[in-house]
Amino acid sequence: MSSLDYRTAGESHGRAVIALIEGLPAGLPVDVGAINAALLRRQGGFGRSARMKIERDEVEILSGVRAGVTIGSPLTLQIANKDVRLDSAPAVHRPRPGHADFAGAMKYLTTDCREVLERASARETAGRVAAGAVAKLLLERFGIRAIGYVVRIGDVDGTVIGEVMRDEELSQRRGASEVYCPDAGASAQMVDEIGKARADKDTLGGVVEVRVTGVPPGLGSVMRWQDKLDGRILGAVGSIQAIKGVEIGLGFECAERPGSRVHDEMEFEESSRDGPALGFRRRTNNAGGLEGGMTNGMPIVVRAAMKPISTLLKGLDSVNMETLRAERSDYERSDICAVPAASVVAEHVVAFEVARAFLEKFGGDTIGEVEAGYKYYLAAARALPTGLDRE
Repeated sequence: MSSLDYRTAGESHGRAVIALIEGLPAGLPVDVGAINAALLRRQGGFGRSARMKIERDEVEILSGVRAGVTIGSPLTLQIANKDVRLDSAPAVHRPRPGHADFAGAMKYLTTDCREVLERASARETAGRVAAGAVAKLLLERFGIRAIGYVVRIGDVDGTVIGEVMRDEELSQRRGASEVYCPDAGASAQMVDEIGKARADKDTLGGVVEVRVTGVPPGLGSVMRWQDKLDGRILGAVGSIQAIKGVEIGLGFECAERPGSRVHDEMEFEESSRDGPALGFRRRTNNAGGLEGGMTNGMPIVVRAAMKPISTLLKGLDSVNMETLRAERSDYERSDICAVPAASVVAEHVVAFEVARAFLEKFGGDTIGEVEAGYKYYLAAARALPTGLDRE
């Protein structure tokens, strides 16, 4: 079977956004309702633009499925746009600082930023969420769950929840928040901050976090730098529109501490031997579940910093690329704050990278072969102590 991978296609105001997924095993049921629920959550969150009232994202499967089950061929997902006006959309000659407008115009030797901004738009992330939702369907068959949420908007921080909250409670508390933050008190303050930014015709960024639980040790690789799972996750999350920083576990704070306060000391619990972590656990999770490019059995924890959206209602100083005169930047309908949506995108791109690594270790042409491979691995890992006794 080919390696799990995906590509997206489509423009912000084109006919559709498309995700093409290759390398899925045959026999995986595809729950369209679950994919649509993920797309709906991406469109939500306080601070979004008026376009979210226009679009109602729903996926249409064009290939790769028979009677609701994957057949091993490429899976093509289409999300139709309702706001279709690519050909009639006006030219953009005044690039927005912080957006891809200017760099893209220079790359393609044009004074019209329209073409590049259409592809650079975060509308493209609908395809990434759809692909990640399929990856989550695969992971959930093996007890692996990815949850993304907001931990900061502007200068308002939510309470750090660490590992103390179960997945179900975390998901429920996130879902009860207008900004997808599990901390109810902080959520209300975040909403207020977004309201102030809107009144000031400004925008806000923030920090999102993704937690992946139920992951066995050994996913990823130490052999090639291209296969290190931490590198893949950092790259995938860092490629999300407007993300400017990504860290795993303790992240940059590791540089401020001595090793005795960074490295996660180990212990063994016989009572949890049957779990995916094989009875091994850490007293802390500063490594964020990854060591040497591989999972260590603890939850994967990833955080990302999102800059404020670069389209401001009041505009920013720019240059008209036709006249070379100083002017304010063009305005494209945009969000005041898209941090909640970014948490959804991050959740799904991380899930896809974990699913990719999972299939690389346990993959087969059918879901049954994957299940058998995973079952064999767990059994063999649990038998290791007796196999090491050679005296």
